[in-house]
Amino acid sequence: MSDFDALQAAIRRRAGERQAEARACEALLNALYHALRTASGPGLPLNNVSLDLVPDPAATLRPPPPGGWHAAWFRLGLCEVLVRVRRDGATFVGEYGQGLSFRLEDMGENALIALARRMLRDLAALYAGTAGPGDGALN
Repeated sequence: MSDFDALQAAIRRRAGERQAEARACEALLNALYHALRTASGPGLPLNNVSLDLVPDPAATLRPPPPGGWHAAWFRLGLCEVLVRVRRDGATFVGEYGQGLSFRLEDMGENALIALARRMLRDLAALYAGTAGPGDGALN
């Protein structure tokens, strides 16, 4: 078997795993979209929030290997922010804005709304000029 054939075989063998991971990351991005819409509280939906799933702009391989990043642009009124997520075991690891990050082990509604509110506060601090280094890290 040539090196080229070995590469093709490895990609095919892991296709199911990659597809499941992509579906899970896209589901998280969609759930985050809904959390951002409801982050203002019950009965106060934010109507000017939109989601656009995109290929990760920093990707150097296609299809992304297992553990690769999946991305979406979120429009939050006047702001657009790229959110990148990947799986790390059962945990989701994410990046957004300028050096802001999160780890999400619980995909429950409360955890997602807390993340959405944190993202909104972090982005507001960034635009207001009050964000310090590492202020956006969620553990």
